[in-house]
Amino acid sequence: MSLNEIAGKVCLVTGASRGIGAAVARGLGACGAKVMVHYRSGRLEAEAVAASIEDGGGSARIVHGDIAVVDTSDRLIAETVEAFGRLDVLINNAGDQISRVGIADVPDDLFERHMAINIRPVFTACRAGVRQFRMQGGGGNIINVSSVAARTGGGGGSAIYAGAKAFMSTFSRSIAKELAPERIRVNVVSPGVISTDMQDRVTSREQLKAVTTQIPMGYVGHPEDCVGTFLYLCSDRLSGYVTGQVVEVNGGLLMP
Repeated sequence: MSLNEIAGKVCLVTGASRGIGAAVARGLGACGAKVMVHYRSGRLEAEAVAASIEDGGGSARIVHGDIAVVDTSDRLIAETVEAFGRLDVLINNAGDQISRVGIADVPDDLFERHMAINIRPVFTACRAGVRQFRMQGGGGNIINVSSVAARTGGGGGSAIYAGAKAFMSTFSRSIAKELAPERIRVNVVSPGVISTDMQDRVTSREQLKAVTTQIPMGYVGHPEDCVGTFLYLCSDRLSGYVTGQVVEVNGGLLMP
């Protein structure tokens, strides 16, 4: 079965300058999608992702913004529509486990930063995305990104991040029910332990080695290991009857 029907779809991928977001943006571009590559600080990396999409025959633009700033999500969607004329797929990938801190030592500002980066931007992007889908006459596709930590609680010092990702899953199920009659699908990709800059920053080698022994497939995943799941959910032909689902991509670390 072909993925050619992804060709021409307009996709906004937040946090697409590196890691999972960059891999997904490239994967969509390889299928002929029109991809808006969002970045916060990695302009050169975003430009490289966009260039690789263009070189592969897709279309890409880059857009800058700090998702923790109120109204950024609305602007990202507006700029996507301005560049490509519409929005078909919204992928809320940007987020961060800022640091690992035991619950008794979490300062208020760290809690607020987690909310500002991991929860509010997804809510505002979904709100703006749905408004845009309705302006286009209905139909649409939202893919939010959670984490295996949403189910397991994550490693030590991850309570706020894990809780934020659990919100992602439940929030997505709720709006999936609400929006299904309008042919707007909402699903979640939940990666396990994936080799990314964030993982390197917040997880020690000892922690990573310990968790790897718990992964039945025997290795830490790579961003490219997640791409097929996103492409499946982007395809109306392959997943047109799929909504409100959380798809775990974790090498068997969690088998719900």
